[in-house]
Amino acid sequence: MKYEWKKQEKDLYGVKRTPILSEIQKQTYIMIEGKGNPNDMDFQQKVSALYAVAYAVKREFKSTMQGIHDELATDYVVYPLEGIWNLPAGSHFVKDELAYTIMIRQPDFVNETIMEAAMQNVKKKKPNPLYERMFLDTMKDGLCVQMLHLGSYDDEPESFAAMLSMMKQNNLARKHLWHREIYLSNPSQCEKAKLKTILRYTVE
Repeated sequence: MKYEWKKQEKDLYGVKRTPILSEIQKQTYIMIEGKGNPNDMDFQQKVSALYAVAYAVKREFKSTMQGIHDELATDYVVYPLEGIWNLPAGSHFVKDELAYTIMIRQPDFVNETIMEAAMQNVKKKKPNPLYERMFLDTMKDGLCVQMLHLGSYDDEPESFAAMLSMMKQNNLARKHLWHREIYLSNPSQCEKAKLKTILRYTVE
C-alpha cells in the first residue's frame, strides 16, 4: 500500500482559501536552519539537500518493506517542503534579514533506524556538507489558524490579513512571531498565479 498524504491527510493539506481553526498534533521533520533571502542560491541549495535526504529515506523504507503485502504502508509520497519564517527582534520586513527553518515531514511509520541508514547512504552517493547541518526534530503547533494562499508568495500579505481578521473576530492572538508555510506547488513547474501555499499562525 502506498501512503499518499494528499488523500490520507485531507484535514491538514486540503484546507481552502478561507481561514479555519485547526489543532495540529506532533509531527517529525528533517530540518535545516538559515538566514537570508529565499531567492538566493544558498536557500535553494538547502532545499535541494533536504529533498536528497527525504528521497533517500523513502528509498530505504521501500527497500526495508519489500516483499511485505498487508495493510501496512510499503511506500509513500514524500511530504511537501515547509518553512518557518521569522524576523530578528526589532527588524522590519527585509528579505535579507529573514531567519528560517525549512523542513520536510517524515511519516510516523518511518523509524530512526531507517532515517540513519538513509543518511549514511546519501552521504556516500551524493556528498554534500549541508547534511551535517541537518537535524531530526518534532514539532507540535497545537491550536492554529490556517488557510490556502493561491498565487505569488509576494501576495501573501492579503491572506495573512484575512487570517488576522478572523482571529480578531474570534478573540484569538498569535502565540509566536514566526509563521509557517507549506508549499504544495513546485515554483519551477507552476505559474505564479497558480502556486498553492498553506499559511499558518499558531494562536491562543
